[in-house]
Amino acid sequence: MSALGDEIKALIGQEGPISLERYMALALTHPTHGYYMKRDPFGAEGDFTTAPEISQMFGELLGLWAAEVWTAMDSPNPLRLIEFGPGRGTLMSDALRASRVAPDFRAALDVCLIETSPTLAAVQHDTLLTAGAAVSWAAQLDEAPDGPAIMIANEFLDALPIRQYVRGPRGWCERQVGLDSAGNLAFGLSPEPERFIKAQAQEGDVLEVGAVGHRLMFALGARLARQGGAALFIDYGHTATGFGDTLQALRAHRMVDPLTEPGEADITAHVDFAAMARSARAAGAVVYGPIDQGDFLKVLGLDQRAQALISRAGAAQAADVEAARERLSGKSVGGMGALFKVMAVAHRQLPVPPGFHGLSGAAA
Repeated sequence: MSALGDEIKALIGQEGPISLERYMALALTHPTHGYYMKRDPFGAEGDFTTAPEISQMFGELLGLWAAEVWTAMDSPNPLRLIEFGPGRGTLMSDALRASRVAPDFRAALDVCLIETSPTLAAVQHDTLLTAGAAVSWAAQLDEAPDGPAIMIANEFLDALPIRQYVRGPRGWCERQVGLDSAGNLAFGLSPEPERFIKAQAQEGDVLEVGAVGHRLMFALGARLARQGGAALFIDYGHTATGFGDTLQALRAHRMVDPLTEPGEADITAHVDFAAMARSARAAGAVVYGPIDQGDFLKVLGLDQRAQALISRAGAAQAADVEAARERLSGKSVGGMGALFKVMAVAHRQLPVPPGFHGLSGAAA
């Protein structure tokens, strides 16, 4: 058992079973032993690979997307360009490089990265040292500078802690993390049902509630409604609220038990985009999507950008570009094009953001 696992077991021994939400928060962001606090988990040598690490095209297209949205916002100066969970800083680096074609946009930028990990913040600092834009860091949105903003969050919502409730004979009981007879971490259910959940379901169905995500989306939607701008969320998840257990843990690119060695594996859950959209709308913002990542990237010009890179590349590099294009937009097995969804949240007076015109799911 990991050091954090021993600490969690001691905590449960003192206080009793804890919620899955609290367990995830400890496993991912414990100040000393949290998964994201002490490592760089990205890429082939890490535990998973995200779209910005697959190809520069991803970040470049999002940078150009931001420049178009800025123009639709009547070109405010300064513009807060905010990224949630920026990883190594790869996406922001590629976005800033692509934005050089819009010098006025570049000149207006004030970049803020929302990051809780000192380890990753140091990597981001090195990545963006020569990016040519002012960069600051904040631990959460309310610490970021006020003003009109464009926000980007790629694979961020899936890592926010969730609660799970299981339908039983007595109603909806919360899934908790406790100790089994051998003293190991184990899932169990609260002794009393949650009386405020009225959803009808079959016995054994699992309901996931992302309260942390709801609070973020409400705060973000309220800020955009007051101060102007737009936010772009890219993640894997479902477009309609339903039932199901989507909790998963990943280590060295393989699925593992989420209760085995907490702090040593990434723990995520699929994003309920419909629920997140409801919170943003309740705060006064308008929502577009979600739509498939493949459709979104193709509308932004992924195929054309790939061809431009291929035309200047050797045979091996050209093959790599084509493989990256297919992985980002393909909808067959192994492709991210349908698995990942894209949703935009915006001020009500903004026109439809780039990439959402005429696509199914692009209704406010």
